[in-house]
Amino acid sequence: MSLFSSIRMAGNALLANEIALQVVGQNIANASTPGYIREEVILSPSFAQRQGGLILGTGVQIDAVVQKIDKFLDERLRASVSTRANTEALQQTFAQLEGILGELSDTDLSTAMDKFFNSIADILNQPEDASVRNLAVLQGQVLAQDIQQITQRVETLRSDLNDRVQGMAWDINRLIEEIRELNQQIAEAEGGGVSLSDAVGLRDQRSQALESLAELIGIRSVEQSDGTVSVFLGGEYLVTGVMSRSVDVVLNSNKGLAAAEIHLADTDNLLQCTSGELRGLLDSRDEVLGGFLDQFDDFARSLIFEFNKIYASGQGLKGYSELTSTYHVDDATAALNAAGLQFTPQNGSFQVLVRNMTTGLTKTTNITVDLNGLGRDTTLEDLRNQLSQIDGLTAEITLTGELKIRSLSQDMEISFAHDTSGVLAALGLNTFFTGTSSHDIGVNAAVAKNANLFAASAEGLGTDTLTAQALTQFLDLPLSTKNNQTLAVIYDHIVSDVSQGSAVAKATADGAYVFEETLRGQKMSISGVNLDEEAINMLAYQRAYQASAKYITALSELFNILVRI
Repeated sequence: MSLFSSIRMAGNALLANEIALQVVGQNIANASTPGYIREEVILSPSFAQRQGGLILGTGVQIDAVVQKIDKFLDERLRASVSTRANTEALQQTFAQLEGILGELSDTDLSTAMDKFFNSIADILNQPEDASVRNLAVLQGQVLAQDIQQITQRVETLRSDLNDRVQGMAWDINRLIEEIRELNQQIAEAEGGGVSLSDAVGLRDQRSQALESLAELIGIRSVEQSDGTVSVFLGGEYLVTGVMSRSVDVVLNSNKGLAAAEIHLADTDNLLQCTSGELRGLLDSRDEVLGGFLDQFDDFARSLIFEFNKIYASGQGLKGYSELTSTYHVDDATAALNAAGLQFTPQNGSFQVLVRNMTTGLTKTTNITVDLNGLGRDTTLEDLRNQLSQIDGLTAEITLTGELKIRSLSQDMEISFAHDTSGVLAALGLNTFFTGTSSHDIGVNAAVAKNANLFAASAEGLGTDTLTAQALTQFLDLPLSTKNNQTLAVIYDHIVSDVSQGSAVAKATADGAYVFEETLRGQKMSISGVNLDEEAINMLAYQRAYQASAKYITALSELFNILVRI
C-alpha cells in the first residue's frame, strides 16, 4: 500500500468519525423531541486489497445511518394504543353515565321515588285534606321530570359521542393522506429501497402518524421493501405504497338519533374497526348508552302502566264530568289487544260508577272486556257501545282514535273501579301517569289541575283509602309482566349494571394504560436517546477523529521525507 493510499484511508476515517459525531449531535439535539427515534451509524471495514503476499485492509466505510427500532415492538405498541383508546372512551362514558344517575346523592331518582310514595302514604293519615293529595301530585310531577331529565341528559351525551364519530372521519382522512405522502417522500429519499440508510426524519413523522391513526382505529401496518408501509383495517387496505383510500360518514336512524357510521368512500363498506377510539365511541353510543336507554324506557313503561293499572281502579274525592283517553287506537274495529295501543289490555272487566251529586246515590255498571281469543273479542267500538248504554253517560270515538266519555248532566260524576282487564290503564282513562317511555312520562293534566281527582279510594268517591294503601306498596309489588320482579328491583338492576360496567371499564382501562406504558418503556430503552450513552459515543468518535488526524500528520511527515530524499 502506498503513502497515497494510506492518506486516503486516513481521510475516510476522518469522514466516518465526522459523520458519526454529526449523528451523535442529532440524537442529543432531539433527546426531548416527542416521537424521535434514536439514529445509529453503521460502520464496517472497507474492502481489502492484496499487496504482494499480504492482504491489507483499506480502512473504514459508512454503510448507513439507520433508526434504532424494534419494528415488532412498535407494532405491538400501536395495538396497545388502540386498546387503551377504546377502553378509555368506554370508561369516560360510564363515568358520565354514573354522574347523570347520581345515585347515593340527595337528588337521585331513588330519592324522588321514595318521596313520591311517601307522599301517597301521607294521604292515609289525612284522606280529606286536598293539600296532602296536591303534594302527592307534585311529587309525582317531580318524579316524572327527573326521569325525563335523566333521559334527556343521556340523549345529549349520546348525541355528543355521535358528533365525535362524525368528526373522526376528517381526522382519519387527514392521517391517511399524511401517511401516503410520507410514503412517497421516503421512497424517493431512500431510492425505493436501494439506499441502506433510513430517511430518518420522515420515518419519525410517519411513525407518529401511524400511532395517531392507531389511536383512532385499530390498524395493522406492514413495511414494504421500498420503505413504504401498507396500512390495513380488517380485510381492507387504507394505504398501500403511494395509494390511499378515504372514508365518508353515513347517517342511519338508531333509536331516534341520526347515528353516524364511517364507511370506505369507494366501496361504501362499513369500516370494521375492533379497537381504537372509534370502536369505543360506537360501543359507548350504541351499547352502553343505547342499552341504558332501552332499560330505562322499559322501567318507565312499567312504572306508567303497572301504577296506572292499580290507580285507574280507584276514586278520588270527586269524579269526572268528562274525560278522554290518553292513548288512541289505530283501528276502532280491531280487538283492543291488537288495535295498536301502546299498552296491552287483557281479558277481564271494570266498573263504571255514576254518582248523582244531588241525591248522593251511585249507580254501578259492570263493563265486560272479552279478550280471550274465543269468538268476537271486544273492540273500542264495542266498549263505546257498552258505555253509551249507561244512563246519564255518552261515549264517542274521536277522529284520532281516542275514547271520550261525558256525563249528560252537571249533577253526574263519573268514576271507575275494579278493573281486572287493565283496559283503563291501556286507554289512559282515570290514570295518573301519561306517556309511554322515559322520554314523555308525565302526570295527567286533569289530576295536576285538581288534586281532588287523585284516586285514593277503592269503594267509592272519598269513602276509603284502599287504593292509596295499594299504591304505597307498589315499589315492592311483584309484576307478572316482569317475571315477578318488583319495580324497585328493576331500577336497582339498572343502577347495578351501570356501576358494575363502570368498575369493569375502569379496571380494563387502567390495565390497558399500564400495558401501553410498559411497552412504551421498552421502546424508549431501544429507541430513546440516552444522553450518558451519547456522551460516551461522542468521546469515542472524538478520540478516533483525533487519532486519524495524527495518523495523517505522521503520513505527511513521511511523505515530506520521501520528497527530500
